[in-house]
Amino acid sequence: MSLKLQIVWLFLLAIPIACVAWTVTHEEVFREPREFCARKSQTCRTLVERKFFYLFTCEYCFSHYVTIIFLIITRYKLLMTDWRGYLLAWLALVWVANQYMSIYNRLRLDIKSESVEIENKEKSVNGK
Repeated sequence: MSLKLQIVWLFLLAIPIACVAWTVTHEEVFREPREFCARKSQTCRTLVERKFFYLFTCEYCFSHYVTIIFLIITRYKLLMTDWRGYLLAWLALVWVANQYMSIYNRLRLDIKSESVEIENKEKSVNGK
């Protein structure tokens, strides 16, 4: 695969990785399992158990495991054709996916902030 195509794959493959990691760690559809994992990450006796459950509450941590699954499915390698290509792809995909999640989080924060501001202005105009 050419370098240009590898870069395209890098930025495109990071999108579904970010989507899965964000959905599991933030969205309402997974709230109950995430709350269960958050409780277990604080109450389990062993360090390994606590860390296992914690990874389902942290988008950065979880994105590493999602990326491994996507690498197994796609067999995407970056720059090198042996195991080092998988290692480079794994780290680069995690980084790009987390950049996407940061941008998405910032966008959501800006939208929420604007909504609250509009709501407050409407209340002040209506005299409430």
